[in-house]
Amino acid sequence: MRSLRLMIKEQTPLYIFVAVLFLVGVVFGALIVSALTLDQQQELGDYLGNFFVTVDQQGLPAAPDSYWSIAALNLKWVGLIWILGLSVIGLPGILILDFLKGVLIGFTVGCLVSEYSWHGMLFALVSVAPHNLVLIPVLLVSSAAAIAFSLLMIRSRVLGQRRTPVTRPFAMYTLLSLGMAVLVLGISGFEAWVTPEMMRWVTPMLIGQSV
Repeated sequence: MRSLRLMIKEQTPLYIFVAVLFLVGVVFGALIVSALTLDQQQELGDYLGNFFVTVDQQGLPAAPDSYWSIAALNLKWVGLIWILGLSVIGLPGILILDFLKGVLIGFTVGCLVSEYSWHGMLFALVSVAPHNLVLIPVLLVSSAAAIAFSLLMIRSRVLGQRRTPVTRPFAMYTLLSLGMAVLVLGISGFEAWVTPEMMRWVTPMLIGQSV
């Protein structure tokens, strides 16, 4: 555990880097909303309106049914980051995933706020923010560890620094990724059982409230 804490501490600059990259993605995603044409905005508004009516009238899928699909999706992010970290050519892919995650969140929140003003912000706070407060740090920690291991592989295999051992770093990297996967399973439970209830509470406020 001490070695794991030391590894996390040494990777602090990488945490800052991936966090900034994620935030840039969020801003970019929000800007995409303002770049939509009137027709695209209308289509998006119609889609959101229909979605909220469906949620209000029919509710969302039962938590036991949705849990494993949510968990599988979140685990795919962690698993893909872990796999990309094992290869030298996977380094750009890790950065793209972090940026893309930011774009998705920025676009989602931007659409809600653009269409429903503060009601949309309230919906984003109950539907997007809670589980992502844990999920995003999990993905960023996983990404930083993957980048660090990928850089180690570059030094060891590509640059010919054969003295650099990779067995212990690999074990620590994998252990950290497994820990992040366990956290993902927990937060997926929150997303499956708690988030839908909060969404049902806010949804009636949004029906017929498009700006």
